[in-house]
Amino acid sequence: MKKFIPLVVLVLGALYLVGKFLPARPASSFNFVGFGELPVLLNGRLKPIDTVARSSLLQFQGRQRVGDAAESAPQTESPAEWMTNVFFSSAKADTYPVFRIDSPDLLTLMGITEDDAKVRYTSSAKQFFAVLGFLPSSRSRFSYEKISSKIPELERQAKLARPVEAAVRTPFQHAVIQLYGSLVQYQQLKHTLAPPTSDDFLGELLSFQKLLPTGVAAVRAKSTGQPHDAELAKATIELGQRYLFMSEVTNILAVPPATEVTDDTAWMTTGQSLLGSFQRGTVDPSVLAFAGLSYAWRQNQPEQFNKIIDLYSAQVGKRFGKQMQKTHAEVRFNAAEPFYASMTLYVAAFLLAIFSWLKWPEPLARSAFYLVALAWLATTVGIATRMWLEGRPPVTNLYSSALFIGWGSVGLCLILEAIYKNAIGSVAAGLTGFATLLIAHHLSLSGDTLEMMQAVLDSNFWLATHVVIVSTGYAATFLAGFLAIIYILRGSLTRSLDKATADSLARMVYGIVCFATLFSFVGTVLGGIWADQSWGRFWGWDPKENGALIIVLWNALILHARWGGLIKARGLMALAIFGNIVTSWSWFGTNMLGVGLHSYGFTAAAFTALSIFIASQLILIALALRPLNKWRSFQTA
Repeated sequence: MKKFIPLVVLVLGALYLVGKFLPARPASSFNFVGFGELPVLLNGRLKPIDTVARSSLLQFQGRQRVGDAAESAPQTESPAEWMTNVFFSSAKADTYPVFRIDSPDLLTLMGITEDDAKVRYTSSAKQFFAVLGFLPSSRSRFSYEKISSKIPELERQAKLARPVEAAVRTPFQHAVIQLYGSLVQYQQLKHTLAPPTSDDFLGELLSFQKLLPTGVAAVRAKSTGQPHDAELAKATIELGQRYLFMSEVTNILAVPPATEVTDDTAWMTTGQSLLGSFQRGTVDPSVLAFAGLSYAWRQNQPEQFNKIIDLYSAQVGKRFGKQMQKTHAEVRFNAAEPFYASMTLYVAAFLLAIFSWLKWPEPLARSAFYLVALAWLATTVGIATRMWLEGRPPVTNLYSSALFIGWGSVGLCLILEAIYKNAIGSVAAGLTGFATLLIAHHLSLSGDTLEMMQAVLDSNFWLATHVVIVSTGYAATFLAGFLAIIYILRGSLTRSLDKATADSLARMVYGIVCFATLFSFVGTVLGGIWADQSWGRFWGWDPKENGALIIVLWNALILHARWGGLIKARGLMALAIFGNIVTSWSWFGTNMLGVGLHSYGFTAAAFTALSIFIASQLILIALALRPLNKWRSFQTA
């Protein structure tokens, strides 16, 4: 019976992945998937509304799920459905608790009392939490409606906090700037397709189109002092001011260029297009389509809503066919969430591999190996999809570097596990895969992850090879460190590290360090070649360059210490763990120094996490250096 366990686990894991990649059954008569596929131009990239919604929610509240304000029977909505309300029913959107506030001082500033922050549960929910032994007493997400009255004071505090250097800002100042930025972005979203103050945008535009010729004539006559209809001129000027405000308040370009234009840089905001109507003498059909969507949504007319989406998508697709194919694929990619699925599989693989050291070694180890392979395959598909969507190498920013480093580490773990078949590779894969994807998730909270890396000034062959190879070196160095952690924890805390396993781990770490040294060195040299072509110098002692060099030197130090007989197994493990510190500093720490061509700005949360990680590695090194008679598996030294 035990021999069927790996097959069952493989089938269940595959079904789980297939379920994630299959399209979800529509939960509403409104075509929110089609609405989410509509393209807009933002930050130089044509992207679907679904991506704008998801990245906005991640910035606002740290998650993509949206819950309404109902406490008795709360319901969840898709990001696209939430965005539909933001665009066309802002009064309802203002009631959704999507703004996360954790700072006690900021809660006080926003007028949120202890009773406001208290979580209210149904009786069944209370029983569930009671079984777990706790009942959360506060919530951290609040609606725009709840905090809007305190925005002027928030703006004042934000103006005071901005001149302060990021590295010395207080947690309160960081929280103020974060919340204020989220509220500004929320206002931009609300003015993207229709003015939030208009109850009937379609009717307004139809009336505007009728008065355009006579209204423009009246304004011109007024400007030259000729007889004119004063009321008509006043109404036309007011509409112009209204649309001027719409053009300035948002940076989301939702209106495609004229029919004969296929340049995606010629897109406009809705307000800009409406201002252009005074010259054209007619309202752009795309803006009328948005107004029709607004009307159909407010009047609860799903058939009309869906028909407008189909017609508008077909019209835009005639000029931007290739880009529309990518927006469709991106929406499917967003819904599948391959990296979240991989995280789940990595956790399951890690647990199975750990249990295999206690019981049923062969079937559970093989089961863990299968799950790691499935998770790695899902991550591979996700990275390849991102490369196709972006048209760039796999590593373009910190987020993609986390994905690639995790992918490379797990790939090496699969090779190790295929060779040694002792579940160590699966344990390391589960740990590194989950950790790097978790890091990537937190990096995604800063915005659209498909944007280009800030330091890239020119893209060419040398850049692509440099980032891929040097990131592979990062991955290998981290993997050596995590294998060393397994050695230390098993050896010092359990009796499970026998001599054969210890020797296998030592060979693994040594081989991975050799691999890391080669790729780190070659990647650093390639980076110098790219820098010479892009910046006119091969080496400039930039913090990121220094960090890459330190990784090479540290790996070389480990090898020379091993070859010279200065260290044995435990010394090798301690040095490999310190390699985690060196690599994490070179990967993240140098970005937060505020100097150099690779600086991405100080982030308090990242600095705290980096400090905690470094402290944990130092503790593990101290554990490795304890006298051998303190180890439970002391015979393995």
